[in-house]
Amino acid sequence: MSTRVLTQHVLTGEWLTHNLSLRDLAYGPELNGPGALTGALAPKLAAQNLAAVDPGNTLIYVEADGEIVWGGLIWDIRPQKNTVRLEAASWSSYLHHRHDLDGRLAGRGPYTYADRCTVIRDIWAYAQSVVDGNLGVVVDTTTSTSTVGTPSDVYTFNAWETPNLGERLDDLVSGDATPDYTCTAEWNTSKTAVIRRLRLGWPRLGARRTDISFASGVNLVEDPEIALAADEYAQVVVASGAGDGSAKRRQTSAVRNGRLRMEHVLDLPDIRTNDVLASRASAERISRQRLGAVEEVVVRDTPAAPLGSWQVGDDIYTRVYNPWTTYTGWCRITGWTVRPDAPGGPQATVQLKPADLYQYGGTS
Repeated sequence: MSTRVLTQHVLTGEWLTHNLSLRDLAYGPELNGPGALTGALAPKLAAQNLAAVDPGNTLIYVEADGEIVWGGLIWDIRPQKNTVRLEAASWSSYLHHRHDLDGRLAGRGPYTYADRCTVIRDIWAYAQSVVDGNLGVVVDTTTSTSTVGTPSDVYTFNAWETPNLGERLDDLVSGDATPDYTCTAEWNTSKTAVIRRLRLGWPRLGARRTDISFASGVNLVEDPEIALAADEYAQVVVASGAGDGSAKRRQTSAVRNGRLRMEHVLDLPDIRTNDVLASRASAERISRQRLGAVEEVVVRDTPAAPLGSWQVGDDIYTRVYNPWTTYTGWCRITGWTVRPDAPGGPQATVQLKPADLYQYGGTS
């Protein structure tokens, strides 16, 4: 795998470097999140190239075999002994540094029975309409039947609360049967500019894959940990939203399942709508009821699942065999990081969740 790292000024578009020397490079996308990139610069190189890695003002891309495979914003440059650590995150990370200062997304809201995909596009349109706030991110035109807001419980952005746009994006994709998103980057056809994109998926991103798999003794580098721990278990989840005292909004998701009752309170003080609270409570309960799942595997490049053959959101049949336990089942890919220079050849650390935790389609 031939890899190079490029950087670009976020506002002017000027190319700052076409081959930034980064050691220990690791990068990858995320389901409903920005994904991340990390690497290390020699201090001498960092001093010589500071303008090329200016935090909060520099776009960074990874090109593999001539194709852009990751893009984001540099957020942190930090000296550590004989190296300078670099950290970056993709497009949606920027929204966590932006707020609705005008209210109602400058007239785009409020929302009643609104498609969540529409609200997501409006958030990005508002953020990028403000001077010096345009990342050039294109949001998919995908539509869904997942809605937010009702006549008695309107979904809105109040200027006096200065709502954080990144948190609102997270809320819109965090429940059952809500749209998915991921951040992508790719060359345009002439390879003169990078297309920065927020991919929306409805009813989901990814698909159930029968052509590839993860398995011990085949392509798993080491035995993954399968924890059986009740510390985080709960079959009763209370989502606590905005308001004070008896006026505080609250939604509960609970089941009886023959186990000792355990409860968890999910604190969401910025959520003002009951439908969003109920959706978040249900998703949290389903997640917390799961014991003994494979959360992460390290995969090497083999024909069973070549690096680059899977997508964010794919369901992959996973088989883990070790002296302590056996696990087989469908797992959904929620993200990964590629290490192109790993010992023994390129590897990917893949984050997983049980596929049956997810519900797709319908309304919420």
